[in-house]
Amino acid sequence: MELSLAWRLFKRELQQGQLLLIILAITLAVLSVSGLARVSERLQVAITGQASQFIAADRIIDSPVKIDAAILTKAEDLGLKHVTNMQFNSMVYSGDKFQLVTVRAVETGYPLKGDIELTSGKTKALPQAGEIWFETRLGGLLGYPKSIELGNSEFVLSNEISRLPDAGFNPFASSPVVLMRMEDVAKTGVIQPGSRVTYLYQFAGDEASLTAFEQSVKPLLNSTQRWVDVQSGDSPIAGAVKRAERFLLLASLMGIALACAAIGIAAQRYCQRHYDVVAMLKTFGASAKQIRLLFGTHLLLVTLMGIVLGLVGGVLLDFGISYLLPPEIAAYSPPLTRPLLLGVSTGLISAFMFSAYPLMRLLAIPPLRVLQRQLEGLQLGMWLHLLLSLGAMALLGYLYSQSWALTLTVVAAVLLLGVLLSVLGFVMIRLGHSVGMKTTNPLQLALAGLRRRARQNAVQLVGFSAALVLLLTILALRQDLLNEWQKQLPENAPNYFLVNIAPDDAKPLNDFMTTKGIVATDIYPVIRGRLTQINGEALISNEQSEAGEKGRVGISRELNLTWRNTLPANNELLEGHFNQAADEVSVESGVADRLGIGIGDKLTYVIDNQELTVTVASIRAVHWETLQPNFFMIFTEEALAPFAYTSMASFYLNDQQATNDQSTNDQATNGQALSADGTPKDAVILALIQQFPTISIIDVGAMVGQLRQIIEQVSLSLTLVLALVLLASALVLIAQTEAGMATRQRELAVLRTFGASGWLLRSATGLEFALLGGIAGVLAVIVAEFALYLLKTQVFELNVYMHWPWWGIAPVSGALIVALLGVWRCRQLLSQSCSELLKAGS
Repeated sequence: MELSLAWRLFKRELQQGQLLLIILAITLAVLSVSGLARVSERLQVAITGQASQFIAADRIIDSPVKIDAAILTKAEDLGLKHVTNMQFNSMVYSGDKFQLVTVRAVETGYPLKGDIELTSGKTKALPQAGEIWFETRLGGLLGYPKSIELGNSEFVLSNEISRLPDAGFNPFASSPVVLMRMEDVAKTGVIQPGSRVTYLYQFAGDEASLTAFEQSVKPLLNSTQRWVDVQSGDSPIAGAVKRAERFLLLASLMGIALACAAIGIAAQRYCQRHYDVVAMLKTFGASAKQIRLLFGTHLLLVTLMGIVLGLVGGVLLDFGISYLLPPEIAAYSPPLTRPLLLGVSTGLISAFMFSAYPLMRLLAIPPLRVLQRQLEGLQLGMWLHLLLSLGAMALLGYLYSQSWALTLTVVAAVLLLGVLLSVLGFVMIRLGHSVGMKTTNPLQLALAGLRRRARQNAVQLVGFSAALVLLLTILALRQDLLNEWQKQLPENAPNYFLVNIAPDDAKPLNDFMTTKGIVATDIYPVIRGRLTQINGEALISNEQSEAGEKGRVGISRELNLTWRNTLPANNELLEGHFNQAADEVSVESGVADRLGIGIGDKLTYVIDNQELTVTVASIRAVHWETLQPNFFMIFTEEALAPFAYTSMASFYLNDQQATNDQSTNDQATNGQALSADGTPKDAVILALIQQFPTISIIDVGAMVGQLRQIIEQVSLSLTLVLALVLLASALVLIAQTEAGMATRQRELAVLRTFGASGWLLRSATGLEFALLGGIAGVLAVIVAEFALYLLKTQVFELNVYMHWPWWGIAPVSGALIVALLGVWRCRQLLSQSCSELLKAGS
């Protein structure tokens, strides 16, 4: 009988529109979470897929020796594609000229991701047997011969390489790259026992197979082997991808918090509307068990309907957004399973956890309420409601993000908002008595309304403030991330690096740059040295540590050292002062943390078989992804003066027509880009190679372009997610405004009865909502600043600063938005006569 009654109650209230608010809230919850999850996962997969082109694969095993064949068999069993590449250094000869090169020997199938960029265009083909493809600078150094000798064999130079997809970014790797087939390596005879060779095993496939492969293979790798992916730090896009994925996770977590707020508001309203029904059922003799079954089933039907509508809306949202995305992003389509399951879980968990407290109060309504409408039964502890609400939010947040840092940040922001609202509610109740009875003007009437509905207004402020907090937090983070990326890759970011600059070449090189109108960065001296001691304690290698030797593990390779009199622009001083004395050094923060180095420590280096001991004067944060010359250790010039050095620099050469001389047109240069003096770009590079044959030129223009393309896609992703959060926030504001309509209708009827004019009621209503919006704006700024501090310091590693304009903009914007929504929603009530209001409220 109870089930039948619950079904009839559900159909009747559905037809009358009484379930609209709670169904809308649950639908919003599921739509926000499933839709955001689906869009976020699509963007994450697309960004990662695009970024994987920087390593020409999804995963790489980097090893100095051949790996066990069982690992490759495991990859094949999981359906992964794989290729094996070799990399080694060797000399090549052409007549009486010779040059050290980096040889890349690849198998058929390379590259698994991306394309090889030749001067003639992009291709996935490989050199034919007996052929070598070469970097442009090798041709300039050797005079563009038709063939070169490598080991015991001669190879035809058939194509110029602009860039390999996995070329990476290492300005210190100055050797030109040549590409050849793996089968041709044996006949060169250059690989002998003991030769230094790097084996690169590249893998590509679906995410599930890659994850399974990683879990089974990664623990088997030794200290000399590395597992590489797009987030390993080897790729210049790694930082952008990590931050973008964190932002997308955060946006979805904010969607979950938004959904929870909406359901909590709607559940409270749902139970309040059924107080009289429960009292009447108890009067007619219904047992507690029957009432629990009745309303439990009724709420389950409401929840299921909201979940179904929300899932449909989430799928439609994803389809709609996919049409707005660039084709290269829309082409990625991860499975729907996880977003759908997350949407269902969100609907069920949030509906149960957020409805539990209001439902318990509903079931405790006494039968006497049929006679005394003010009775509300037992006042259960709010601590239970708070515990259930925070538990639901934390559970859903962690299930989605798998990140305690993000989840706890959102929960902490909610707790702060709750504390502020509690204090505000107390102040409104305690200090509003004298104002409450004065209703001679719109402002006094609005303040009286705020006092009378102090508890209800506190609930409304939860929704208004939560929506504004989300908007401010997401907007600020998006802008900070975009600004950070813009600083990393400005329009004139260097696209050429010069290394191995001899001291005698510095002035002629500067004169060459001046003649061509090219602006270069500072010249950085480069000296190779090994860190051997910290505070007199000798450092050991990883291999020595694994063998059981005791000591502090250091860096098992030589470092590139430099000197500077001023802090580089892309460095940030965290501690200490920058190099003022001759025996001081500045250390990068990551190395300092890894080696346990602090201010005042003594570091000993071996440079050219000589020991140098210096004191740590400062710790720096370095933006490695800026494609600028960066160093772990920066000394003073006096400290490194005794040692021989070469230098490096970088410059930007415009790819577009960079001259105003109309006499030099596209026909004269065959469409080539020009330098500032009108010289074609390729001619500038060739002249530079010929005039300075010992200087190595590294072209990173293609990499910068690809990196900038991915950053643009990430920026679009952030914009789309922001738009989704804006939409969800607007729906919560509308739902929150709807929650107080019944009470407001009765009050308007009473005020109309006592002769209040329409102008007075409209003005008072608008002012009341404006005051609520203004208060919500102030609360939102406080909570958003707190949340941003936690997010920037614990998650995104961004600079923290106060958003002072918010303190004026947010309250004013909140007042305007909420006032417009409130007046729009109340427009029908405000236009009705006294009799119409009384009839509608009866």
